Amino acid sequence: MKFLDLAKVYIRSGSGGNGCISFRREKYIEYGGPDGGDGGTGGSVWAEVVDGLNTLIDFRYQQHFFADNGRPGMGKQRTGADGKDIVLRVPVGTEILDEDQETVIADLTQVGERVLLARGGNGGWGNLHFKTSTNQAPRRANPGQEGVERTLWLRLKLIADVGLLGMPNAGKSTFLAATSNARPKIADYPFTTLHPNLGVVGVDGVEFVVADIPGLIEGAHEGRGIGDLFLGHVERCAVLLHLVDGTSGDLVKDYETIIHELEAYGGGLAEKPRVTVLNKIDTLDAEERAFLRDELQAACGGPVMQMSGVTGEGVTEVLRALRAQIDEGRLRERAANEEPDPWQP
Repeated sequence: MKFLDLAKVYIRSGSGGNGCISFRREKYIEYGGPDGGDGGTGGSVWAEVVDGLNTLIDFRYQQHFFADNGRPGMGKQRTGADGKDIVLRVPVGTEILDEDQETVIADLTQVGERVLLARGGNGGWGNLHFKTSTNQAPRRANPGQEGVERTLWLRLKLIADVGLLGMPNAGKSTFLAATSNARPKIADYPFTTLHPNLGVVGVDGVEFVVADIPGLIEGAHEGRGIGDLFLGHVERCAVLLHLVDGTSGDLVKDYETIIHELEAYGGGLAEKPRVTVLNKIDTLDAEERAFLRDELQAACGGPVMQMSGVTGEGVTEVLRALRAQIDEGRLRERAANEEPDPWQP
């Protein structure tokens, strides 16, 4: 299934039905009076978060969503039928933006959350509503209210606990594959990851979600490479895991490049808790590890962990460091620790 995190949709709520002008005419009833019914209310357009979706690909093939109009009123005081609502089914973490792509209308972060995007028009009053003691035969009725037409943008920001950052080929996908059941593409050339990947990682009896995004390069905030289009997927993360390639010729420059891109992107990413890891230590001897770790610690001004996603060395310690930074409310008990329900026929 193709990953899509930005989609443009056109919506229109239904117009209300017109009111009816009608008079009661029956044999032997001399003063029948007005009996025109009201028009029905037009259908509304809603957005609802549903479980089981992690992409906006459905909105690539259908962009127009029009709710039904309300039916007009009829004689014998009959009200017109209401138009049916339309519901846009979106994944958790979807932001709904106005046409300018800046004004946030809603941020949907929980399953079952609903938001009204366009309200249906009210139905018009029939002539029965205008009857008075001095105007006993009104010949007027209101038209239905017009529906609302809007152009909106849907932007998906994945809900994850940990976000992976690093230059291309820093080992992010290898780490995700080694610690979860996710199987991202891994190869020895840059930009093998073209869209975000999610994996559920477990350590010490709890689980959390890790998001792997495409690698950043210098000038990504200006559109170079894949750009910073996917940095929005780590905005909701509790902690960032910054992987630095130990085989790089200038790992300090690589580290500073990523930090600069986070600051240029904004959104508070540069202020988030961050775990810095020297990766690919399986290719280094003890002296090189110590030298590069000290060099990186001097650049970041904090502790630097060491890890190899290929051999698994130091991976558990990194996962424990990440868990310590994640709020307890985000952690989930591992299913393996839960006792299965007794079997019943």
